[in-house]
Order: sequence, then structure tokens, then C-alpha cells
Amino acid sequence: MVRFGIVGFGLHAVRRLMPGFALAKNCQVVALSRRDSAKALENGAHYGIPHVFTSTLDLCRCSDVDAVLVTTPDACHLHDVLTAIGAGKPVLCEKPMAMNADQCRQMVEAARRAGLVLGVAQCFRFEESTARLRERVAAGDIGRPIFARAEFSYLAGPSHARTWLYDHSVAAGGPIGDVGVHCIDALRYILQDEPRRVSASGGPDEKSGTVEAAAALTLEFHRGTLATVLVSYRAHYRTPLEIVGDAGVLRVNDALNVERPITVELWREGQRVAEDIVSNELTYAKQADAFAAAVAGQCVFPVLGEEGWQNQIILDAAYRSMSSGKREEIPPYPPDPARDCSVNA
Repeated sequence: MVRFGIVGFGLHAVRRLMPGFALAKNCQVVALSRRDSAKALENGAHYGIPHVFTSTLDLCRCSDVDAVLVTTPDACHLHDVLTAIGAGKPVLCEKPMAMNADQCRQMVEAARRAGLVLGVAQCFRFEESTARLRERVAAGDIGRPIFARAEFSYLAGPSHARTWLYDHSVAAGGPIGDVGVHCIDALRYILQDEPRRVSASGGPDEKSGTVEAAAALTLEFHRGTLATVLVSYRAHYRTPLEIVGDAGVLRVNDALNVERPITVELWREGQRVAEDIVSNELTYAKQADAFAAAVAGQCVFPVLGEEGWQNQIILDAAYRSMSSGKREEIPPYPPDPARDCSVNA
């Protein structure tokens, strides 16, 4: 049983992580940290978590903690990940992995030097819906992918529980960084291809300060697929995903949803010819168990820090495009010979 400590125990931990750990088979949460000591003690008592701290360093020094899950605001990720690595702890870091690609590089290189597992919590790689889409694309069910579309929107006003979302010194960006990274990662995973250029448009509104409130991205993949990513803090929750090939279409109304059954539809010539109903209920449990297995040396975690670094390279290029108004090249990822690519096999 691998024992986790959660750094930055807040809304995400309450809504997603703790329900996931409750369903996990090979791990449990034994420690948490948050700056507000009263709330930390309250959370610890509510969830029966024995070790409660107000600093990342104290949590990482706890001998009962085998692995650290970093869920603090984006600007804290670099410090918290390096602190955990310095304490000899494997780290699973929430997305977006950092404020920029250079911070991701620092994390990855530190983990390599220490010989520790560093993963990024791109949880939707553990969904049944994305797995089914990936399988059907790989099987040639829609032929060659021509277009792809991924959307992610939800209502996040200034009173949202994560108040730091609109502070550009704390958040890596607006919805591009917050949820667009999920869309980008899902497309990379499903298509088993990498984007080489990106163009982005969007901007702030009267409530979002200096971060964008909504944005549209166009990604040009190496094998020719053109993909659009639409993200917003101003529209009701939705996560549709569609891939159009020269021989068929895959459609999923709420591809990334974890709360209800998902229907994956295959269409040809205007007719629905197949559908798969899958459940994403175990997404967070599978992610936790997969990282626990990697910590135990039983397998390689399928979403290593290098994947988070690559996603951040793409995000950085998207923000450059939104600023310049031009299509931007996505720099080539610096490969690691030891990098495991089984997730894209």
C-alpha cells in the first residue's frame, strides 16, 4: 500500500481526489498540507487523515509519506515539486505542470538526477472514453483523421472557490492553461500524434482581469490533422469531442465527464453504425493506483513529467500566438532516450 501526502488540500482534493482514493486499491492518503491550519485540521479530521501540516516541506519530511501529490496553485508547482524531490519523494503534479516550459524542464531534470518518479496528473488519460476513442482511431475505424474538435467550458466567475484563477501571477493562464491543457493532451493521446503549429485567439473580459475568459486554438498535427480547441470560463460545463476521418466520424457528447455514463458514437455516411457506453467513474482511482504501482517499481507511470513538459511547450506557443496574432511554431521536444512511450504504443 503506497501512502500519499496531498500538498495544497483544497477544492480539487475534496471534489475529485478523495473520492478517487476511496475507490483505489493500492494506495491511501495519510497526510495533507494547506496554509490555513484550522482548515487543515478540519480536513484531516473529516477524512481521517492522520498527518496534518501547514507547509510542503514538513509534509515531505514525514516518514509515513511514500509519494507526494501536488495540487497547489500553478505558481507553486515548481517549488513544491522540487521540495518533494529534495526530500526523496516521488511526485505526481497537477496540471498545468508549471507556469512555463522552463519550469517543467527544471522539474524533469531534478527528478532524473534523483532517480525519482515524476508524473503529471493528466487524469483523462485514465478514462474509458478516451481509451475507446484512441482504440477506434488506431484501428482505422474512421480512416485518416482529417479534423478534430475538443471543447471544455465551465462557469468560473470571480467568486469561484479557486479565487486565484484570475491572478496571472499565480495561474499559468485562463482557461487555455486550466482546461485547454486537458483538450490538448487528450488529442495528443487519442491521435497518437504531435502538433507542430498553433494559432490562438481570445482575451480577457470585464471580470477576468489579465487572463483570458475564452479562447479558440487551432492545432496543426504532424500527420495532417487539423484540430480546434475551444475553452471558456463563461459557458456552462461541456466537454464534447469529435474526430472526423475520411471514412467515418467519432462523436462523444461529454467525452471528459467523470460523473455519468459516456456514449462513444461511430458515424458513417450520416448514419450511426456503432456506439459504446462506457464509464469514467474510476478515472481518479486508476490514476492514483497507476502512480502507486510506479512508485512500487511494478510498472512505468504512463504520463511522466516529460508529457507535462510537452503540453506546456504547446501552451506557451499558444499564448505567444494570442499575443502576436500569428501562427506559432511549436518547438521540438527535447527527447530523453530513457523516456517510456508505452502510453503511445
